[in-house]
Amino acid sequence: MKILHILNDGPTKLSDQIISVQSKDNTVKIIDLSKKETSYEGIVDEIFFSDRVISW
Repeated sequence: MKILHILNDGPTKLSDQIISVQSKDNTVKIIDLSKKETSYEGIVDEIFFSDRVISW
């Protein structure tokens, strides 16, 4: 399964733990929106490419 995590305010301890567990059996991609060099077209593409999207 392809899982996309969108971090609105950067990583937290909880998000790091969940991503770590999910990474064992899935393909996980992380987009950190707190970093300014974000391509919104790329984000939309990743959302549609993923099986599951989790926004923090």
